Amino acid sequence: MNAILAIAQTEIRIGIRNRWVVLSTLILLVFALLLVLLGSAPTGATKADSLSVMVASLSTLSVYLVPLIALLLSFDAIAGEIDRGTLQLTFASPVSRGQVLIGKFLGHVFVLGIAVLSGYGIAGAVAYWTGQNTGVAGVSDLARLIMTSIALGATFITIGYVASASVRQTGTAAALAVAIWLFSVVLYDLALLGGLLASSDGLFAKTLFPYLLVANPADAFRVFNMAGIGLAEAATGLAANGSAMPFSPHLAIISPFIWMGLGLVASTVILKRIQP
Repeated sequence: MNAILAIAQTEIRIGIRNRWVVLSTLILLVFALLLVLLGSAPTGATKADSLSVMVASLSTLSVYLVPLIALLLSFDAIAGEIDRGTLQLTFASPVSRGQVLIGKFLGHVFVLGIAVLSGYGIAGAVAYWTGQNTGVAGVSDLARLIMTSIALGATFITIGYVASASVRQTGTAAALAVAIWLFSVVLYDLALLGGLLASSDGLFAKTLFPYLLVANPADAFRVFNMAGIGLAEAATGLAANGSAMPFSPHLAIISPFIWMGLGLVASTVILKRIQP
């Protein structure tokens, strides 16, 4: 246990000094504050808590930026050590490769949690004190958004580990991480939209679409948060139709945790096969 915590502490120090992670966190904070100060969250005639309405916009922001921060933290977790020649020293220490991965995971999730808490915590505080009709419900919605955003980030951290362990060079791992991010948050939704447009009889929307939507952890995250605040009409993108699904949209949160488990197992298996 001490070895795992030592590895986690090392990754926390490295993550906090990562200028790309710091820059992404600042971007997250700036955009969150802009959404609050400019009142860009759609309200319409709803009587919902203004903080809850803000969460609708922040959930879309999370879909784009949280996976990016997670991949920036994890893409060089293994490939970077191979490049620097430190992986052999790590494996020579009296810890298993699974413990090494768990230590890295805990450290990276901690750094990600700081990023999300600082960004959304500050924005939420500003929204609470400057907004109208704010109450306990809005605070609860924001807390749920923060927790699920960290879970979404943890999912992409493990996916980043798989990419990092699958290659030997940091540059290749970085390119793979960018490709994963583009596919998950942009291309996947475009493909689903194309399927909806191509299916003139609506069969795709009634059968495959709901399941393909939640198969993507980013979309599943958005569906869950939109269902939680009861403002499906305020959502943007494909996840706005969560209420029309053949199953409860609250179950969508299971998807990121499934991907998280698969990512940890896959990266551990690949890591055990690496010969530094």
